[in-house]
Amino acid sequence: MSKKHPIISVTGSSGAGTSTVKHTFDQIFRREGVNAVSIEGDAFHRFNRKDMKSELDRQYAGGNVGFSHFSYEANELKELEKVFSQYAETGTGRTRHYVHDADEAEKYGVPPGEFTDWAPFEDGSDLLFYEGLHGSVVNDEVNIAQHADLKIGVVPVINLEWIQKIHRDKEKRGYTTEAITDVILRRMYAYVHCICPQFTQTDINFQRVPVVDTSNPFVARWIPTPDESLVVIRFRNPRGIDFSYLVSMIHGSWMSRANSIVIPGGKLDLAMQLILTPMINRLVSESKRA
Repeated sequence: MSKKHPIISVTGSSGAGTSTVKHTFDQIFRREGVNAVSIEGDAFHRFNRKDMKSELDRQYAGGNVGFSHFSYEANELKELEKVFSQYAETGTGRTRHYVHDADEAEKYGVPPGEFTDWAPFEDGSDLLFYEGLHGSVVNDEVNIAQHADLKIGVVPVINLEWIQKIHRDKEKRGYTTEAITDVILRRMYAYVHCICPQFTQTDINFQRVPVVDTSNPFVARWIPTPDESLVVIRFRNPRGIDFSYLVSMIHGSWMSRANSIVIPGGKLDLAMQLILTPMINRLVSESKRA
């Protein structure tokens, strides 16, 4: 952690909704005049698309059928920790982009499935913002969580997460339901052992819970809407959180535990604005004083 060069880390698996949360952060940064440098977790994959396919074949042939992008060994986690550590100390670092599709290929000038070159951060940023799979990893080799000043977990209930992933990958990436289901199955081991443990490290978790039937996510025709959902917001350390203010400002919300508040799904953006804006301003103010 660094008062002079703060880091915000948003962690969630594929289909969890971290991109939506990033949009809210971008709104706050723009409104509050915060100059944030952003990095994506996909930039720290170890393999491009072609090489990942070869590595998957090699791992499966060796009996490791749980290998996936969620796995620690499929990512450059030491490089990610190095970027966090360097930024915390100096406000500098580097990143790159993993190009997912033709639209991104046109934007970055690199074929889909490849990485852009590493490039340094722009000077003068107020904070570093990370969004991806491994922003709060703690294991025998790395401790990424220790470098982040504010850690956010985005954790919809698992069936909803699968529904969101299936619809996104079909509509935006052209995958079949069968192919996506196969990916989900292959990722389960790493989801349990590499993704879930991070949510005990996060400072705030946002968990969307649908109130409609999602019993079979693989045949769901629609993603449950925000109005068909509740969101459980859990604070690891509730000290200093004004729950009375939040409940009064967010219509239809209530406290479910001493460290948790439940809100209507359609109020998520408002809740994030109310909760995160003062935290971000505090980080930036402390960094400027430092």
